[in-house]
Amino acid sequence: MRLRKKIAIGVAVGMLLLAATFVVVIGPWPAYGPGYREADYFRHSIAAIDKSAKTLNQWTHYQLMAGWGVSDMTPETGVPLAGYRGRHGKPSVGIHDRLYVKALVVGDGQNMAVIIGADILLVPENVADAVRKAIEARTSLNGTSILFTATHTHSGPGAFAPGWAFRTVTGKYDPKMEDLLIRSFINAVDQGYRSMKPARIAHGRLDAKAFIRNRIRRAGVDADLNYAVIERADGQRCYLTRFSAHPTILGSENFELSGDYPGFLQKNIERFTGATALYLGGAVGSMGIQKTQGADQFTRAKMFGETLARMVIDQTEKGLCFQDHVAVASIGALIELPPFQLRFGLDGWRISPFLARILGIRRTAWLQAVRIGDLLFIGTPGDFSGEISVAWHEWAAKKKYDLWVTSFCGSYAGYISPDKYYGEITNQKGSLAYETGLMSWCGPDQEAYFTDLMKHMAESIGPSPISPNSHVK
Repeated sequence: MRLRKKIAIGVAVGMLLLAATFVVVIGPWPAYGPGYREADYFRHSIAAIDKSAKTLNQWTHYQLMAGWGVSDMTPETGVPLAGYRGRHGKPSVGIHDRLYVKALVVGDGQNMAVIIGADILLVPENVADAVRKAIEARTSLNGTSILFTATHTHSGPGAFAPGWAFRTVTGKYDPKMEDLLIRSFINAVDQGYRSMKPARIAHGRLDAKAFIRNRIRRAGVDADLNYAVIERADGQRCYLTRFSAHPTILGSENFELSGDYPGFLQKNIERFTGATALYLGGAVGSMGIQKTQGADQFTRAKMFGETLARMVIDQTEKGLCFQDHVAVASIGALIELPPFQLRFGLDGWRISPFLARILGIRRTAWLQAVRIGDLLFIGTPGDFSGEISVAWHEWAAKKKYDLWVTSFCGSYAGYISPDKYYGEITNQKGSLAYETGLMSWCGPDQEAYFTDLMKHMAESIGPSPISPNSHVK
């Protein structure tokens, strides 16, 4: 009897320990509601922005200096593609078009900034952290002055980051892939830094509403097709473009490496202008492409990219208003994220925040701002909503800024959606909604939280975007 009693007690204790471990590690935990301005993570994030702003030198309006670099980062066939869980990490079977990382380096004699665009799904923390450290060691650049972006192609290389969360969409981690990306990023920045010459800049935007849709609901879209042209004294030009439609013309059935439509957009600008073209993924959250036509998916991607490229080329051929004396500034802050809140279909419950560590999801993320005259870039750490970016554009326009909101700034915090949709945990079929359910990790104040940080960052980066002595040409 004593033995049976001990066994029963042992089983009961074991079950209790198992249940407790399950709750601690998996859940359910009670979900939290709105309210962040008194939280430590908000105060710490504001302090991080202020600390970065203090590193800026006195704002000047000296001659703009610019350089750019390009590095081929195409891996060998066999690396899994990143972007679709349905591929199950299977190896790629070919290279349809080569993939690149490109870097623009700018300065005004006092402050410098770097803007990176890469033909990849996103820029993970491990790669961005290594690049920042290496660039600081090789140049006079500050690692926090680098704004990372990705084209968000879903047919680029995977295997670039450890952690279960990454593995589901990028394949099994391979240190060789991580090393290739790091070396390619460093090479592109190094080229840009060493090729800096006196330059001038012009920029604008086009209405591309006919090519973008809200893929989640009948609501607004970020329809801006942004462009900027940087021309050096040697006559060489670099084109920057930004658009917010998800590059998913190539579906999960594709196993060839490709830049999707952003890759074709860049190639066509380069072919017709002889310039270097750099694409920045915009506010891609909930933004999809309009239906495309073509015999196959690569034809559709090519036609879509060529159409957007032609819009930019036609507009810039009409004449550009260049400025050569502009202020440059950059602020980079490692912010703290709200507590991890992944819900699983019930509004009042969430997965344990400890699970984030097991999944490889960090509690911190990068937020970046770069200013070149009245052109302001804000780099966000995830699939940032195109609906939110429209409101940000309107706010920035009142401050006399042309604002470009980008995604995937060297870290990933899931989908950042408007707060008014936070209750949409499930879809009409009763399944867990993808953007506002499965991939919504930053709580009910995610829009308000990032909006407050963006405004503080924009106001900290300087009130005088245009020099009265700038030469307009």
